[in-house]
Amino acid sequence: MKEKSLRLRTMAFLVAIALFFSVFLVELFRVQVVNAGEYSTDGVALNSVNSTIEAARGEILDCNGVPLVTNEQVNTIVLNASYFPPTAEQERRNEILAALIALCEEHGVEWNDDLPLEFDANGNIRYKENADSDIAFLKSRDVLHLNSYATAQNCFDALVEKFKLQDYDPQTARKIGSVCYSLKRISFSAVNPFTFADEVSTEVAAIIKENSATYVGVDVEVTTRRSYTDGTIAPHIIGVTGALDAEEYASLSEEYKTASADESLTDAERQTLSLRAYAMDDTIGKFGIESAMEEYLRGTNGVMTTTTDADGNKTSEITTAPEAGDAVILTIDSGFQKQVQDALAAFVEEYRDKEAIPAVGSAVVLDVKTGGVLACATYPSYDLSTYYDNYAALAADTDSPLWNRALLSTYAPGSTMKPAIAVAGLEEGVITETSTFRCTRYYTYFTDTVFRCTGYHGNIDVKEALNQSCNIFFYETGRLLGIERMNEYCSRFGLGQKTGVEVGESTGVLASIEYRESHGGTWYPGDTVQAAIGQSDNLFTPIQLANYAAALATGTRYQAHFVKSIKTADYSETILENTGTVAQELNVSDNTLRIVREGMRRYGARVSALRNLPVAVAAKSGTAESKAKVDGDIVEGLNGFMISFAPYEDPEIAVAVAIENLNSGTATATLVAQIYEAYFAAETQLDTEQGYNSVLG
Repeated sequence: MKEKSLRLRTMAFLVAIALFFSVFLVELFRVQVVNAGEYSTDGVALNSVNSTIEAARGEILDCNGVPLVTNEQVNTIVLNASYFPPTAEQERRNEILAALIALCEEHGVEWNDDLPLEFDANGNIRYKENADSDIAFLKSRDVLHLNSYATAQNCFDALVEKFKLQDYDPQTARKIGSVCYSLKRISFSAVNPFTFADEVSTEVAAIIKENSATYVGVDVEVTTRRSYTDGTIAPHIIGVTGALDAEEYASLSEEYKTASADESLTDAERQTLSLRAYAMDDTIGKFGIESAMEEYLRGTNGVMTTTTDADGNKTSEITTAPEAGDAVILTIDSGFQKQVQDALAAFVEEYRDKEAIPAVGSAVVLDVKTGGVLACATYPSYDLSTYYDNYAALAADTDSPLWNRALLSTYAPGSTMKPAIAVAGLEEGVITETSTFRCTRYYTYFTDTVFRCTGYHGNIDVKEALNQSCNIFFYETGRLLGIERMNEYCSRFGLGQKTGVEVGESTGVLASIEYRESHGGTWYPGDTVQAAIGQSDNLFTPIQLANYAAALATGTRYQAHFVKSIKTADYSETILENTGTVAQELNVSDNTLRIVREGMRRYGARVSALRNLPVAVAAKSGTAESKAKVDGDIVEGLNGFMISFAPYEDPEIAVAVAIENLNSGTATATLVAQIYEAYFAAETQLDTEQGYNSVLG
């Protein structure tokens, strides 16, 4: 029995062995013969590394599809960690970097030198000025691990030792050390390549490619940079891109960390999030539309996979193609914008030498039926294409050309406030269309203070008070209303509020008891009548004044905006379409608006510059006091304003201009007239060329 049992167990074991080898042979045949192609690469691959392919940034176009900001292809020099020697081979790294630096300097190529150390005229090492954060990082544990009080020489000596630069002269050692410092700063890796030079000639690119054995791990990539069709078109609105600073990178990294922690993300969403994350040496919109629309303009990066086989050979392929950013279409008409800019510049230049404080100014044109900004100009201005080259001079210019006066400057609006007060008075019943007040040039209601008017108007009603800009009429209307009721209506017009545009703007101030007291002051009865003529604490931006004029024209206040639509890079899909968002209905009677508009139309018909236009214009000028310090002395002057809309019968656009140190609001009529001439001439030309109601392709 025992022998029989042993034979059975032996036989079972042999059968099991036979089955095992049968299965093994079948699997071996499947792998080596049936699926040989599938497994051939995997069989020899040792490792695969993914690196980033930078996506092109989206373009910015005007309302007619005319490109304003595009991408220009340039050659860049990039260090690729998949091929560049590792830190264990520091001497080899140094040889490559020394050769690369010498090549670039021989051909006049500027390379990215961010080390906060430099040699002075006597050959002594010192810290660069205004580089505190970079100096702190250089001393940190991540780089040199030095005490905070370490000198520039201490840092340089440690740099030479850390990166094994003892065999190089000090100047060359500093240059190589600069690149090594930058590699540390960006955490150089396959996913964080280092851009050594942003733009190189075709000649230099060819030398690097032809000598790949010398420049190991040095790639020449064709990338893009921002290009401007005309850099002088709306520079304050379009804005620029620039390198991430430390604060921006920290903030964006924290945002990515928070977003990626969302467990509900799909694998595809998580990958997209990763590919849209910012590297330390990335660029970002710094201000204007470039910043406001960063989410859309920034593309989604691609992935390059580099595989190393058993023999050390490396192959690279694109495993995820990059996706370009979306196209942002603005409400601005670039041709019209240029005409407004030129008209503003010519007008301001006429007055720049006539006063102690040179004139400066802005102009805004809105579509009254949507709130779209058709033109927004500031003067003096600058050119986006030379922004960084000329930044130091622009920043030092006392005329502040970098300042966006149309959106950021706030002014006492003067008599442009009066239409809003007329609306409030009519709606609240303190005045009617026919009621009159007597103007004797002096307002003597208050026993301790006398307020004045610029003229002697006799008995005057609201329409003529708007036409003649009678202060007495509006002093009394304001007194009867009180500041609270005045402000209720001014708020409906958006005065002292942001208009909603996508780029940065000031809030302004609507004069009130609360505002005065919050700043430690006292509100007096006389402040109410002063506020009624646009003085007191009232401070509004030019774009607020334009939006206010547009609301007078239609009875509806729209949210002002610069972005008309956003489309995918190939224009096949529309991501966003802005046809106008109602911010507030004025909720005032048609009769009230009719009366106020008629008063403004009388003024438009009375001023010669506006009277001779091909369309009827409703307008109101304003003049307000200003003060500025010039050479240590306080110089007083007057700012000039005008709000308007046209055509009077069926309004299309509203125009507001604000000129500092002009001394006359009425004088701005010449500029306003030129803007209307430009707009309606272009409209007439379009009708002639395209035909009535034809559709532009």
